[in-house]
Amino acid sequence: MSWVGPDTADEVTVPDLVGLIVTDARKVAWEAGLVIAAADPDGPPLGALTWPGVWRVTAQAPAPGSRMRRMGSLVIEFCKALGTDDREPPSLA
Repeated sequence: MSWVGPDTADEVTVPDLVGLIVTDARKVAWEAGLVIAAADPDGPPLGALTWPGVWRVTAQAPAPGSRMRRMGSLVIEFCKALGTDDREPPSLA
């Protein structure tokens, strides 16, 4: 479940993060005024779950285009990106 943000905060529009690499999704969400989080609030932090390797966002809640308060948490689901190896950065070719 996502945290909607402080009661006094302005509302922002939720961006579409599905398909992005988690590190890029974090930047896009932050620029929109939101933070991303893993689905289990009692589990390890997102950074620990997505390191090492390259991980891609597969789902998000709330949906893109929804409105939430600034600094609310946008919950993402993610999986390891195909064709990546933990020992080497992804190929840019």
